[in-house]
Amino acid sequence: MLIAAAFAVLWYSGQLMRLKTYWDETYVELQKCTWPTWGELKGSTVVVFISIAIIGGFTMLVDVILVWFVRHVV
Repeated sequence: MLIAAAFAVLWYSGQLMRLKTYWDETYVELQKCTWPTWGELKGSTVVVFISIAIIGGFTMLVDVILVWFVRHVV
């Protein structure tokens, strides 16, 4: 019953029409997009994984160096 009342209020206030318009416009804009091929997607994923590994390794190396420096200097 509460759901029907909420639906009626949204319908009467015009919010459902605004939602439909938003949905339709979004659909039209997504049709204009160029989506990557499966091969491009896999290649980009590999690049991201390698980049994360390199940045993670660099962060670990700097952390180890700083810990060593603090332990031996202080």
